Amino acid sequence: MANRPLDLNDPAKATFEGWIAGMDARIRDPKTDRNALCVELCRGFYGLHGEPKSVHEEVMLLSFDPRNTTLEAEYYSELIPAKWDPIKPLIWLWQMFDNSPLNANVWLGLKFRAMLAQHIFKSCGTGVKFFTGIEWSFGYNISIGDGATIHRFVLLDDRGSITIKKGASISDYANVYSHWHDLVDPSIVNLGDTVIGEGARVTYHATVLSGTKVGDHAMVGTGGLVTKDIGDYQVAIGAPARPRRLKPDAPAELETKTGLKR
Repeated sequence: MANRPLDLNDPAKATFEGWIAGMDARIRDPKTDRNALCVELCRGFYGLHGEPKSVHEEVMLLSFDPRNTTLEAEYYSELIPAKWDPIKPLIWLWQMFDNSPLNANVWLGLKFRAMLAQHIFKSCGTGVKFFTGIEWSFGYNISIGDGATIHRFVLLDDRGSITIKKGASISDYANVYSHWHDLVDPSIVNLGDTVIGEGARVTYHATVLSGTKVGDHAMVGTGGLVTKDIGDYQVAIGAPARPRRLKPDAPAELETKTGLKR
């Protein structure tokens, strides 16, 4: 189903685009203090200006500064400070935006997050859509191709690496992992490389485990649990997810190769 074409009218659109472009330029400027920028923007998001008038406001104001906060990923031993420290203020800014009233504006949120993604992730293509509530571990181990879509409340666990290729879609509440714990000693963490292929779909509440690949134009059904690689154009369902058929647009030779029907 194609999306309905929708845009904003000026002057709102021009104001929003100018604001995002201005923030992008400031982030790109090596002279910018990203922590101070985060505080400045959060004050605006939450309408807290001037000196705090109560201890409650003081706690909120202090929490706007990423240097006064911790994120779960900072407790992971494999964190690389040289990669993490420059992007933590931007990750915190993303989260503070998502918890602010501005988050209800879908158009603005998509544009703002797409701008931040260019500075946070290892790589991020053009035309990528990030909806509200997305979480990840480090960010610097995530690569996303052009036109991909990450829907609401997706978890991208990039303690290892995650590659989401061109045009792929990760649906609401899906989880994509790139680490697993030792069966005997859970303090031992093993890292993997997880790949979501070009045009692939990981649908609602599905989970992709570390080190697996969802092939190009494949689909993981609702609630599916990917424990092994899923081939190109395959439709996999269940827990564990197993290929049950090929998509109707699959090349004919895949029927012979896989034994699956279109």
